Amino acid sequence: MSRIIIVFTVLLCSVTASAQNQNEEKSIKEVLKTFFIGLHKGDSTLLKSTLHKNLKIQTTFTTSEGEKQLRTQTKSNLLKQVASKKTADMYLEKIHSYTIHVDGNLASVWTPYSFFLNGNFSHCGANSFQLFNDNGIWKIIYLVDMRRRANCEDAKQKK
Repeated sequence: MSRIIIVFTVLLCSVTASAQNQNEEKSIKEVLKTFFIGLHKGDSTLLKSTLHKNLKIQTTFTTSEGEKQLRTQTKSNLLKQVASKKTADMYLEKIHSYTIHVDGNLASVWTPYSFFLNGNFSHCGANSFQLFNDNGIWKIIYLVDMRRRANCEDAKQKK
């Protein structure tokens, strides 16, 4: 009888932990969806609501000469760029998938994407987000994206 109670307790704990992790993943995905809605609309206030005050942003790409680059951007510069988006410009960052890992108050999310400007394919790549659970509210603390124009054939089709 005691073995049955132990097995039942272990199963119950596993189910509870899995449900909690699924809830965290859902919350994290909602933060990222809000981030992209703000980006697409040019709504810097909405975008800012997803960002931690100490956010770090970087972009990596390869130049046409084959030189690998890493550029750092400030949070305020990102928000200014989003706020100055022309209303006629249509941004669409099509996210192909979300791979989410959570451990306590830290989350890591990988999102391959294709980016379209005014309906035309611009580039593809991947985003890597790091999020912090700031006392119940997930905030983006680090964002690095990789951009490329080559080898994007599959991404162009996913519009």
